[in-house]
Amino acid sequence: MILTALFFYLFAGVCVASAVMVIVSRNPVHSVLFLILAFVNASGLFILLGAEFLGMMLIVVYVGAVAVLFLFVIMMLDVDFTELREGFLEYLPIGLVIGGIFLAELLLVAGGWVISPGTVKQITAAIPTNVSNTEALGLVLYTKYIHYFQIAGMVLLVAMIGAIVLTLRHKAKVKRQDINVQNARTPELAMAVRQVASGQGLQDADAAEWVK
Repeated sequence: MILTALFFYLFAGVCVASAVMVIVSRNPVHSVLFLILAFVNASGLFILLGAEFLGMMLIVVYVGAVAVLFLFVIMMLDVDFTELREGFLEYLPIGLVIGGIFLAELLLVAGGWVISPGTVKQITAAIPTNVSNTEALGLVLYTKYIHYFQIAGMVLLVAMIGAIVLTLRHKAKVKRQDINVQNARTPELAMAVRQVASGQGLQDADAAEWVK
């Protein structure tokens, strides 16, 4: 029991400290590295709670894919961080207001649960003792809360499409496709057969045809 409490305070303290460093760090690469550290410690907290599946998924998905993708994007793209900081300061008041609203909601929920646990509605299903954590999570997601799971997937799909549209909207040289033109394509429009003489390259043949 003492060892469990010790590891809990260790993981929780490092997780909170690394989360603060994600925001405070001036170097974006250091921010991503602190984010990975926060994910690892949050995974340790999940394992202490008995949710080993969530802990492993946090390592595999977020650390192994999302955080590494952020790191590659930051290191490979030429991002103007001065302009980003200017935009951050411009929208800081709105962000503080929204953050304050979320904090107030969390405090209301946590305070109500501590003062009167019976008033808080239980939305989780009871887990049988002979069911593993992974099986219980699958039963909850794909039976009782399947509609919420599908709605969350649709929200993520719309967010992904919106991010792509907003990114490509300001780029003039991006090739855009017309669905009707793509569906109306015929084999004659899709490919062209060229007769290339022996010893003559394809570019030379195109040039000769252009001269004719």
